[in-house]
Amino acid sequence: MLTQLSIILFVLAALLILMACVKAQRVRSWRESLNPSAPEVPDAAFVTARIALIGTAAVCAVMGFRGLGIEDGSKWSDGELKSAVEQAAYELDGLLYRVDDSGEPVVHFHDYDTLIENEVVENGGGDAPQDGVAASAADGNTDADAYFTVSANGADAEFCVHIERVRSKKDDYTPPGLDADTWTQLGYRLAVTSREGAC
Repeated sequence: MLTQLSIILFVLAALLILMACVKAQRVRSWRESLNPSAPEVPDAAFVTARIALIGTAAVCAVMGFRGLGIEDGSKWSDGELKSAVEQAAYELDGLLYRVDDSGEPVVHFHDYDTLIENEVVENGGGDAPQDGVAASAADGNTDADAYFTVSANGADAEFCVHIERVRSKKDDYTPPGLDADTWTQLGYRLAVTSREGAC
């Protein structure tokens, strides 16, 4: 929508500049052919008209470029999404995940899809939007092994993010004063990879 509006503004700016370039003598002759008895237009009126036309054309051009900037800033490009997904996978890889005896997370950090979406948005950088990212879960996902297809508003590319929860005994934690046999938080690490294409 903004792109079409920007194009209209650019066309209007070009027409206004063309109007400003018409010579005063030509305008006078057209006017005289249409209405021979009309009083002559002074040169100052043509100067004022040219300034107004060029000023309006400049405003149209500036608004057109702003519209394109807003449009670009509201959509993801394939390059922005690729970079953000790769960085998100890198930062999530090795993330510590502890569960209690029942298997529930000790510190809940969202579901995997929300975790991926937030991390991709955070790593968007540049003029990438701060929303519009979706991580769609593949069929058959479990807490231990899950695949997500990551897409974003405006981008044609899709990426597959694989999360595997790997047991890490060295990250087990027993609170001080308790026996390890009584209560221990089991440590896991997330192994995260990404590749281009849907899962």
